[in-house]
Amino acid sequence: MGRLFVVNLEGKIYSCKHCRTHLALYEDIVSKSFHSRHGKAYLFNKVVNTSVGEKEDRLMMTGLHTVADIFCVGCGSIVGWKYETAHEKSQKYKEGKSVLERYKVSGPDGSNYWISHEAHVGGSDADDA
Repeated sequence: MGRLFVVNLEGKIYSCKHCRTHLALYEDIVSKSFHSRHGKAYLFNKVVNTSVGEKEDRLMMTGLHTVADIFCVGCGSIVGWKYETAHEKSQKYKEGKSVLERYKVSGPDGSNYWISHEAHVGGSDADDA
């Protein structure tokens, strides 16, 4: 395995809650209306310092998507998923974008999101943008 280079971001940063590795900027949020197994999730145009897992088809609330889990390069924690392919025409805007689960990241102000009792327990899903 090669040498790991970590990108340091400037501005309002979302970071891994376990190791504080920078993951995304507030300004790159496309939507805060997404949901995951653990509650809220945000769709980002761009994320950094992640590695991409194996692609797999997942049936979500908005239809079938080909996605890959994304992992923090600092500690290896799963922090969300990346949309590779959206099979529904209305969902094509998600392709190439990534979702970070709020439960797994710290916000720009250092805040953490805790699992609520209302959190969706089924499979990961995305709402609207």
